[in-house]
Amino acid sequence: MPPCRFAVLLVLASLVSQAAEAAPPTLDDYRHFRALTVDLLGRIPTRAEIAAFEAPGFDLEKWIDTQLARPAYVDRIARVYLDLLRLEVGPAVQFAPPASTLKRVQILGPDGKAEWVYFRTGQRRARELTDGDFCLHESESGLAFVSNNEVRGKPFAVRQALLDRYTVLLKPWWLYRDFDQANPHERLGEAWKPDALFQPVDELLKGPDGRPVVAVRVCREEAQTSETGRIFVSGRGPGRPDPREARIYGPPLPRRTRPAPPDDPFAKAHAGETLSCRSVLGLTMSIECGCGPGLSHCMPGDGTANDPRAFSFPARTPIGLDQPLASAPQPVSAWHKLWWAQEALHLLWRVLADDRDFREVVTARYTLVNGPLVQFYRSIASTGCCGRERAFGMLSETEPLVDPRKLPALGPADTRTWRLVPERGPHAAGILTTPAFLSKFASRRARAAVLYGAFLCKPFVAGKEPLAPSTEPNLMVRPGCASCHATLEPLAAYFARVEETGWTFLPEWQFPLRALQCKRNPRGKIPGYCEAFYDPAFSDEQGGMLRGAYGSVDHAAAGPVGAGAAIAAAPEFARCAVERVTASFLGRPLSDDDAPLLGTLTSTFVSHGYRMRALVSAIVRSDVYRRSNNLRTAAAR
Repeated sequence: MPPCRFAVLLVLASLVSQAAEAAPPTLDDYRHFRALTVDLLGRIPTRAEIAAFEAPGFDLEKWIDTQLARPAYVDRIARVYLDLLRLEVGPAVQFAPPASTLKRVQILGPDGKAEWVYFRTGQRRARELTDGDFCLHESESGLAFVSNNEVRGKPFAVRQALLDRYTVLLKPWWLYRDFDQANPHERLGEAWKPDALFQPVDELLKGPDGRPVVAVRVCREEAQTSETGRIFVSGRGPGRPDPREARIYGPPLPRRTRPAPPDDPFAKAHAGETLSCRSVLGLTMSIECGCGPGLSHCMPGDGTANDPRAFSFPARTPIGLDQPLASAPQPVSAWHKLWWAQEALHLLWRVLADDRDFREVVTARYTLVNGPLVQFYRSIASTGCCGRERAFGMLSETEPLVDPRKLPALGPADTRTWRLVPERGPHAAGILTTPAFLSKFASRRARAAVLYGAFLCKPFVAGKEPLAPSTEPNLMVRPGCASCHATLEPLAAYFARVEETGWTFLPEWQFPLRALQCKRNPRGKIPGYCEAFYDPAFSDEQGGMLRGAYGSVDHAAAGPVGAGAAIAAAPEFARCAVERVTASFLGRPLSDDDAPLLGTLTSTFVSHGYRMRALVSAIVRSDVYRRSNNLRTAAAR
């Protein structure tokens, strides 16, 4: 070919190429770009973004890579699993244990003015008149407690000597940032401007006269700061008052509205022994256990209800910055549940934002915490233990799912600062050992079922065998039950060592799989105190069987860590993750026609180390994704 003709062809090819580059986007291109912004930015494109898209030289590939490194993408993928797991714990779960919840009652001070006094329900006290009750007797205040949340009577002025003897004024953590100092002075709203999410209800900030409070009055026992106490035994018999009271009041002695707490047989056998003030036994068995420095081991409440109001925050997630929801007073348990859900969310966000191996969602030993969660794990989580457990020598959590010693130094009101806890404890397994998961799915079977469905895409569907009356306790072989329970029970066994409705871990050295002390007697019964932890149906003359362990003793020994490892190693895990995310991006259920696409995407996902970013990148660049978003209105996405 002559050189001149070749040069002409090159010029023509260049012109054609430039014309193609300058060609305006088609309607299909606009639809594709709109779908990308909705999926990767969480909204439709702005005018500026459309103008950039229309500009010559717009690099769509580079634009996609940029969005995959931004928070909106992380939230988009996190929402896929949050919608599946629903880790926002609902109102059915109330966690406001008496050992860590301060209530309050209004009395009349010596000057006849009303004031609040904070106390704990069930607090042990040395004097018989108020043991296990409010620290001022009816004869001293005019108020009688007829139940946990009902107060009767007409208050009269309390003598100053009684007020000084049985109560104390202090500066609590919800009013002072430096509550743990000798002389706290950084008061809320003055020297201390806390995070917007930290809003104690107005009733906690003002006195009965409407003026701001600078200190709160609390019963003296509740104000104690010791981390340990001794088991208290009163020595009183049933219905017999303490003769020491006669030296104070003289005959006749005032009478109690409710009977004083009796001396527990366990307490009698272990009188004077040391126990942790952070367990429920600190409240019910010691007169030396209080709420710690600045009451930091307890949550405040605005009344005498079992779950009193404490903080104001939105009851629902805001739609956006321009559409916030109004804050409303919420009870103590709602404050805990808010941060439980946030912990699970932050754990999931870390996996996605750092583009980590997605299997860490169920296997990670780390977690992320803020100030309220640090307070919860250090002071409040353990108050769910140990009442029934004491029969097995467990007086406090010996192997908590989150080791308090691993937690960072954050104040209870520091809601915005989130810190990584690289190693929370040997029993940690991603979201499987978070309070949100364990409270939302309170039973062993519920925990197993949600793992099976969310991470393996396998629902439990009953077989066609009729459900006939049966006395067979083994559901893995019972007719009509075996089709589901043959798989469910072994998976549920992984949670045999985590108490149902809670997160207390039952160590093997205190709760063996087969306990000799819980064996059947000649009448076929096991001791009553064993039944909370050992299953009579699977116990024999050799020992009691730990509840839930019958499905697989190996799985029970492996614990939640074993559950996470088994789920992550299952062949269905990768394909299920691909199905969940792909269906979400395509906006429709998947069908058999999508099998080639799923095979390709699963290979990409696995070959890139189970990283979600590589998977999503492949999805949004696929022809199937482009076509799924280019449908006409009659067949809208």
